[in-house]
Amino acid sequence: MSQTKYIFVTGGVTSSLGKGIIAASLAKLLQARGYKTTIQKLDPYINVDPGTLNPYEHGECYVTDDGAETDLDLGHYERFLNVNTSQANNVTTGRIYQSVIEKERRGEFLGKTVQVVPHITNEIKERVQLLGNSGEYDIVITEIGGTVGDIESLPYIEAVRQLLWELGDNNGIVIHLTLVPYLSAAGELKTKPTQHSVKTLMESGIKADILVCRTEHHISDDIKDKLALFCNVKREAVIQSIDASTIYDVPVMMQEEGLDTVALRKLALSDDKLPDLNQWNEFLRKHKNPKNEVTIGLIGKYVELQDSYKSILESFIHAGAVNEVKVNVQSIHSEYIDLNNLKHKMKGIDGILVAPGFGERGIEGKIKAVQYARENGIPFLGICLGMQMAVIEYARNVLGLTDANSTEMDEHTEEPVIDLMEAQKSITRKGGTMRLGAWDCELKDGSLVQEAYHGAGTISERHRHRYEFNNAYKQQLVDSGLVTSGINSETGLVEIIELPSHPWFVGVQYHPEYKSTVANPHPLFVGFIKAALNHKKQQTNASMA
Repeated sequence: MSQTKYIFVTGGVTSSLGKGIIAASLAKLLQARGYKTTIQKLDPYINVDPGTLNPYEHGECYVTDDGAETDLDLGHYERFLNVNTSQANNVTTGRIYQSVIEKERRGEFLGKTVQVVPHITNEIKERVQLLGNSGEYDIVITEIGGTVGDIESLPYIEAVRQLLWELGDNNGIVIHLTLVPYLSAAGELKTKPTQHSVKTLMESGIKADILVCRTEHHISDDIKDKLALFCNVKREAVIQSIDASTIYDVPVMMQEEGLDTVALRKLALSDDKLPDLNQWNEFLRKHKNPKNEVTIGLIGKYVELQDSYKSILESFIHAGAVNEVKVNVQSIHSEYIDLNNLKHKMKGIDGILVAPGFGERGIEGKIKAVQYARENGIPFLGICLGMQMAVIEYARNVLGLTDANSTEMDEHTEEPVIDLMEAQKSITRKGGTMRLGAWDCELKDGSLVQEAYHGAGTISERHRHRYEFNNAYKQQLVDSGLVTSGINSETGLVEIIELPSHPWFVGVQYHPEYKSTVANPHPLFVGFIKAALNHKKQQTNASMA
């Protein structure tokens, strides 16, 4: 192919319409037709990356192999495409301005007044084409964060307008995702918000090539005709996106609506080869027809917002499908766990996952949940902070180190079984300075985790942390029965702990949820759900005996 083609996805009327899912679904369909496709997200906030944002405000921060702290939509891209993203796949206004200001300070614009146009827009265009110019992709899909008409999105919209003009005909198109609301009082769908949204886009010099209309009710042919006429798009380019029972239905729904076919024709690309979605459909079949079900207690500090643990929740879906199990997730706020209500909160739980997080709030509740899992033989998975809480719990209640803690929670603790990493002690800047990205880990022969990883000797997993297992306590913990089954050979950092005396008890310093995809469910989640199912069957058999 002589030139990379570009698809831009914009949103109108309201936020949270699902631009990321539509972009990922289209990318999946194009990939399934044989086109090398990637997706990038342009975020209009001034943070350099989401790493310093509150999970309550922005949801989880997703980490790539190369250590980029990115928007959670990149998780959707990877889960759908089974292709790694990178630093280049997520750009923020903060990063754009930071780059331009650094260039100005270096004297690259000497004699010139640095302005939004052309300097900021040029920087955006450069970032947009970074992946396209690599020669690795046939099609690059770019999702523009925010809603058309927002002040902060204007430089991105202007950059897209310029790029479409520079790329020429058939090399770039715009998909506009909009809302067609249903007014129950009138008993009808209303097209006016979409008309206004498209008009706002046109006022910025951009014509929508395809309209994807989010709706709760089916859009009639008459309404599609009306939208086509008033929004100046072809009739076949008005695509319905009705609410789905699962986000994994969306690629199939978009194929039925012809989104991929229309996009390819507008880009002057062949649409002869139909998408191969056999593996995808098999996953959907298993997901929708479970033979069993389990309930997992998700112990976290940010459970009020589901997006805070998005990758974990999606990993449960992937692992559930493999085991042909419906995974019911019961979110339990660790701040409200105490000895009086612990047994009640854990009632009916088949497995306990203690989630990642930062700060001291809710820590004691997490430790009590770990203790309950350990003492009652309930399958346990601790991720990052969850693994650290498992070490603290074991040190306190098995080793008898009653003051055991992390220096993150108590910098004066007499037993710092979890401590600040040596490399972190001189760091004062908070943004992008944690231990990030993919690191290798050597697995202990014959361990539970090696079995879960199908006998692998070395694995590579993604990290996001400042504190670590304190090796000064390693021998004491090992002598008392704790197994350190995963070690980073480069740093000596303990990555994985497990308890062989327990049916299934694993804590990992890394984030396995970041690498779980539809095509490759993460082996730890698969093993955890399998263990939870076995635990449930044993409990059922015991109660019947």
